[in-house]
Amino acid sequence: MFLLSALVLTLIFLAIGTHVSVALGLVAVGLALLSDGVPTTVIAQTAFKSVNSYPLMAIPMFVLAGNLMMKGQIANIMIELVGSVVRAIKGGLALTVLITSVFFAAISGSSVASAAAIGASTVEGLKRESYPIGFSAALVAVGGTLGLMIPPSLLFILIGSIVGMPVDKLFIAGIVPGLMEAVLLMIATVYLAKRNNYGTNVRRPDWRGFGKRLPAATAALSMPALVLGSIYTGFLTPTEVSAFAAAYAALLGLFVYRSITAGKMWSVAKESLLQTTMIFTVVMGGSLVGFMLARMGVSQQLVSYITDMGMSAWQFLLVVNVVLLILGMFLDGVTLVVLTAPLLFPIAGALGIDPIHFAVIMVANVEIATLTPPIGLNLFVMSGVAKIPVHEVARGVLPFFGVRIIGLMLITYIPSISLVLLR
Repeated sequence: MFLLSALVLTLIFLAIGTHVSVALGLVAVGLALLSDGVPTTVIAQTAFKSVNSYPLMAIPMFVLAGNLMMKGQIANIMIELVGSVVRAIKGGLALTVLITSVFFAAISGSSVASAAAIGASTVEGLKRESYPIGFSAALVAVGGTLGLMIPPSLLFILIGSIVGMPVDKLFIAGIVPGLMEAVLLMIATVYLAKRNNYGTNVRRPDWRGFGKRLPAATAALSMPALVLGSIYTGFLTPTEVSAFAAAYAALLGLFVYRSITAGKMWSVAKESLLQTTMIFTVVMGGSLVGFMLARMGVSQQLVSYITDMGMSAWQFLLVVNVVLLILGMFLDGVTLVVLTAPLLFPIAGALGIDPIHFAVIMVANVEIATLTPPIGLNLFVMSGVAKIPVHEVARGVLPFFGVRIIGLMLITYIPSISLVLLR
């Protein structure tokens, strides 16, 4: 009853335009008033403790690194490099966009940032080569979701901090699922391009052009390898890597590509600070709600209820996927994670589900949520970039939805996809 009331109140506050962090805070206060013996000092301590976390320190630096790479015209360099070879096949430019999305996923950790950067560099080019504008916007929106799965993923940092799991293992677990999703999307893109005769400008492979462009792109290409290699080998922790990534991105923008001035650097830093503040306030609000629900015994009641039902692990995962997909229609990814992770992970553990595998399942659901109206953030981003109504972007995303559901089912019911690199 308390859980349902909290969810309904949150949705009502969001519907009337309340910022999500304020909505969650108000719900937490309401739950505190209904509960006896909750001093205000405990609420304040809980809010502070939720963001006073070493793993969460990685978020500001990864946000800064991603924004620096986005503002540094790196997208154009990567598109020209990949396009030199890939555009030799039908739908090659669309395929180039997806491959570039994989690269940006490995440096940004954010779905929205990846979509915005790549969309600004590609939508007009796709339109000139006879790709419908709705398909072009949808392609970038779908490709941007890979930034949530392929490390360094901000959602994995959040989950690790909330649930108490090592972020480096979560990062490693996201590599194979993210690449698998990318391959599925590439196959779908080539199929759709050939079936609908998208992309009239087919070129021969330009290996000479590829060779000429490769040296200029090497510095940017090295960043994902350095970040993931440092984590995989254990040389640096994710928090340490985040600081290294931000410094490396600044050096690229200022001295290698000279695409960022000192003034622009300050502007990017302020923008990154605002984005980080928004994330942290949502974490504080969600943690307060989670604390109150746990104090009221909701978490334990859910575990007991599922156990008493005799629900198997595969049935529970199916229910979780359905619930998260529905909630994802109304909540953004950060809010969805901070509200549901404290409730769902204890149940998953009681049913013998590997927590790292379950974390990957949650992120896969959030990826789909960013494409689902009415709140799908990537839809709104690409609507603004392509200057078309949101419903046209949503219509363009529809052919990719089946692919994303297939990917979700594979990740859910084949745990080795997520755990293979950890064994």
